[in-house]
Amino acid sequence: MSDKPKNRKNVAAFALAMLLIGCGSSENDIIQDSATDSLSSTNIEVIIEVNPLNFTNGALDSEIITQTCTLTNNEESQCYQIEIAGAPASHDIGIFCPRYTTSNAQEAGIWFDGDGEVYDLTGEFITQLATHYNDDNWKLYDASTGEINITDSQVSCEGAARPDVEQQYQNHCVECSIEYVNGGISQSVLIPITPIKANNAIAIGRDNVGISLNGVALAPPAPVDAILGAYTIAAFDDCAGHINLVEGYHYHGAAGCSETLEQSDDHASMLGYALDGYGIFGMLDGQGNEDDDLDSCRGHYDDIRGYHYHAASVAENMFIGCYSGEIAK
Repeated sequence: MSDKPKNRKNVAAFALAMLLIGCGSSENDIIQDSATDSLSSTNIEVIIEVNPLNFTNGALDSEIITQTCTLTNNEESQCYQIEIAGAPASHDIGIFCPRYTTSNAQEAGIWFDGDGEVYDLTGEFITQLATHYNDDNWKLYDASTGEINITDSQVSCEGAARPDVEQQYQNHCVECSIEYVNGGISQSVLIPITPIKANNAIAIGRDNVGISLNGVALAPPAPVDAILGAYTIAAFDDCAGHINLVEGYHYHGAAGCSETLEQSDDHASMLGYALDGYGIFGMLDGQGNEDDDLDSCRGHYDDIRGYHYHAASVAENMFIGCYSGEIAK
């Protein structure tokens, strides 16, 4: 399956200047995650505002507007209301499930479950699931025909692409078509124009953690326990995205497709914004190296980009570890 996203309206272009201000501090009334409350101790001097010009042409469904918002510290701020298109403006949606037990890596997508590995969804991998997960209840294929059980209709997508998988769709490779959601589901988010550093890290919940510059939601970790508990594989394409009928197409990792804004200094390319307004960049720089000074939220500071995040590896089933800044309520 290779569905192209539908045409989207262009965003009105306007320039923003980089603002040099001191790091803000306020009383913090937030839900804290004790395992992720250690932020970078760097004395931040440069704060970079959200820049609408960074979004890829076709990534947004409407012009970005400014509105007053209330942040998690209960203070009012100015936020951008950004409506993403919900389909990638920079690449086609790829293949998800293999069709046969003989299918190779080029004929299917990938799977990751947070164990530190990314697996090509070859037919052979599907046949080895019982061994891989040490559970003989796995059988996603017909041994006599070599056909793999796939959710190949909107009805089966509805029954399987959810936490409580219907019984008849267990032992299936789960995929949905972008056509089921009319080419993409638009989503509107509020993001502080000027990021405000929080006193303590804010935990990542079950909501999306940000948006990509090419118009796709950056999802929280995929609920792999629920997926595996139903003997299903919720296949991702090679861009670490997949589709359900609630979120449409969304990313669960940074696999190289969303990193659209190259940097001039060999720094990792930018892929999007977290909900606190800080930029998210790829994991590796131009030399293939990962920064070794990231804090618990996977952020650090430099003089060009201010404080910013670097996405985790796809195998980790996450983008960032927590929010370093205040987010809109």
